[in-house]
Amino acid sequence: MRLRHIPGSEQKIEESPYVVHSPEEHRGSWDLVFGGNAHPLHIEIGMGKGRFITELAAAHPEINYIGIERYPSVLLKAVEKRGELDLPNLYFLCVDAKALGEIFAPGEVGRIYLNFSDPWPKDRHARRRLTSPQFMAVYDAILAPNGTVEFKTDNTGLFDYSLASIPEAGWTITAFTRDLHRSDMAEGNIMTEYEAKFSAMGNPICKLIAMREIK
Repeated sequence: MRLRHIPGSEQKIEESPYVVHSPEEHRGSWDLVFGGNAHPLHIEIGMGKGRFITELAAAHPEINYIGIERYPSVLLKAVEKRGELDLPNLYFLCVDAKALGEIFAPGEVGRIYLNFSDPWPKDRHARRRLTSPQFMAVYDAILAPNGTVEFKTDNTGLFDYSLASIPEAGWTITAFTRDLHRSDMAEGNIMTEYEAKFSAMGNPICKLIAMREIK
């Protein structure tokens, strides 16, 4: 899918007080970004326009959130919305997810959300999928010992791939459903922009939760 470039988006992201610049400088001390509190840190990778993480941050002030989106034109919508809200527990990063190990210290992140990630349907692009073994290794390097990865998608091919690839990477899938909104896992669910759109079309939403294997 081709992204529409918004003129001036890069400069607006660079100037925003809600986007953390040079994030590698905060590795191991992200609590200071949030005023020094000891709240857990949760991140969303590929957050799009930010509906999910913004509503999550509003509902859980006891948790610090970072939304990660690599494209300035997409991130801009979330940044503009953040300017209208009082959410001191929410900041953003404009980075590639491959760099997370340079940004967060081992065990610094309590939970990772992956919502409606690019399916990269061609086999030769499998390494780019956010549930590939390559990315699961990145998450392993930054998650707390009992940390979890939560993944939602409407793409059944990507979901089937993830059900196989995540255990192969040394993780345990603790729960999953192929129809989230009609399952017990729907309790407390916050929808993304894509989720609302696809659900309205009658498409079932898939979700899984994964943890490292206990050794």
